[in-house]
Amino acid sequence: MRLRTALATAALAGAAGLAYARWEAQSYRLRRVRVPALPDDHDPVRVLHLSDLHLTPERAKLQSWVGALAELRPDLVIVTGDIISDHDAVPVAIDALEPLFDVPGAFVLGSNDYYAPTPINPFKYFAGPSDLDPQRAELPWRDLIEGLQAAGWAHLGNTQSSAQLSAGSIALRGVDDPHIERDDYASVAGVTTGVTFGVAHAPYTRVLDAMAADGVDLILAGHTHGGQVRLPGAGALVTNCDLDRSRARGLSRHRDAHLHVSAGLGTSPYAPIRFACPPEATLIEVIPDSSR
Repeated sequence: MRLRTALATAALAGAAGLAYARWEAQSYRLRRVRVPALPDDHDPVRVLHLSDLHLTPERAKLQSWVGALAELRPDLVIVTGDIISDHDAVPVAIDALEPLFDVPGAFVLGSNDYYAPTPINPFKYFAGPSDLDPQRAELPWRDLIEGLQAAGWAHLGNTQSSAQLSAGSIALRGVDDPHIERDDYASVAGVTTGVTFGVAHAPYTRVLDAMAADGVDLILAGHTHGGQVRLPGAGALVTNCDLDRSRARGLSRHRDAHLHVSAGLGTSPYAPIRFACPPEATLIEVIPDSSR
């Protein structure tokens, strides 16, 4: 009798936990942080950091929520990849982001923009970063790039650009997704000469090290989902890259650079859950650093 009661209690707790995790995956939040990364004479810059939307045609709530972020009136929008997760999601992504197209923006792609997601055993993440399944179908990533560029946003896949803002010019440099070894930092390398933001999808340390060594002021990345499942006292269990778990989301330092890793807004369609790690966008207020 006691065993049956215990099993029933465990089953109910498991079902309740799963129901909560599915609800949390759609409980979108806006986080605000301040980063002292500008010269003393530079006006503040408000950066809206979006990542890992994993949009599909069915995710109407997320589409609407993202579009409403235009009300924040940021100075710059940076999107750090994994924008789509479905062959038919390019027009969905363009529609969701369209209210923000009046704002200067830049983006990189992630592996889920290039290839359709497939089911994966979640315990494999404990063995290290996931490998690219050669059976994954290619997504229309060229159409995604074309659509975002047509809106005036800069594609930073292994290239450089700049954002002309009312507060001044911001140099931008980015790499294609390090998680699937498409990064070529050498093509954008060089010591910075002004305020510079670095952009990557996955925060692999080889890219972070190189950007920080060149004097990049702020590095923005995503990919980790903040761990997606976090436990009290332990935090993120995995990062799916070689970044340490303590920096799976939020603001930290990487050598002399500031690093912001977004916990992202979506999930794989095959794992639509989050636990103690709600989906988020971040409004980063980059302000003068009086110590510079």
